[in-house]
Amino acid sequence: MAEGNHTLVTEFILMGLTDHPTLKAALFPLFLVIYLITMVGNLGLIALIWKDSHLHTPMYLFLSSLAFADSCTTSSVTPKMLLNFLSTNHEITLVECFAQFYFMGSSATTECFLLSVMAYDRYLAICNPLLYPVLMSNRLCTHFIAVTYLLGVLHLAIHVGLLLRLTFCRSNIIQYYYCEILQLFNISCIDPTINVFVLLILATSIQVFTFVTVLVSYIRVLFAILRKKSDKGRSKAFSTCSAHLLSVSLFYGTLFLIYVCPGSGPVGDKEKMLSLFYTVIIPLLNPFVYSLRNKEVISAFRRVMKNT
Repeated sequence: MAEGNHTLVTEFILMGLTDHPTLKAALFPLFLVIYLITMVGNLGLIALIWKDSHLHTPMYLFLSSLAFADSCTTSSVTPKMLLNFLSTNHEITLVECFAQFYFMGSSATTECFLLSVMAYDRYLAICNPLLYPVLMSNRLCTHFIAVTYLLGVLHLAIHVGLLLRLTFCRSNIIQYYYCEILQLFNISCIDPTINVFVLLILATSIQVFTFVTVLVSYIRVLFAILRKKSDKGRSKAFSTCSAHLLSVSLFYGTLFLIYVCPGSGPVGDKEKMLSLFYTVIIPLLNPFVYSLRNKEVISAFRRVMKNT
């Protein structure tokens, strides 16, 4: 289909992480193993929490929701990337491209809000332990989870809706391993200023709000822990929060590296590596970060294995 002297693009070509055949052959088994471990880790954690009644508490309901969001994030990107390692045909249709961006972005947005809600949950549990069962019931927890997913869905619906106003004719080549929105702006025939403005406002608002919520919650938690007279109580509180703090540090640390620290190599390569950390590495690490040092999860795993 043509508009003026330009041919409108209906298919894109994802250039991927590299164009070297030897490197592709080496990366395929690596990312396949990472993807399989990620899915087994996250889905296994969800199944464990669902099966063991001792883990039917708000903390672990939030954790299972985070594991599901991580599974969705990596599944929206990794399978297509694996196929492109093996194939010379890297085409992706316009609909598939928008769908990939939608599912990846909505899952990432949901994770932002889940991390902030989990921080608030830890604040209530440690600073108001007697009122915690009332303040954070399983019903309220379910409502929080539903809202986080709804916000992720609505946030990306706005961006995809605005993408529909754009047409693409400058090129059909996306210098990325998935349909990244800024790359789409670069090849748009129509001025994407409105899209960029909305993206900047919404993304900044979400990241600032969720980060401030996490920061304030853990400052309050820290003071509450330091006021505890019992060493055992302090140790238990620290161990409860350490996994979530590590997950938050990985998540927002990547944001810091993207927007604050300059890279030594080409900007495109830096962005790809940091984006890879978001979409592949963090979903791989989270289930193990929350499980390996968590006595309740380990005990639940032993009970399930014993009963099978």
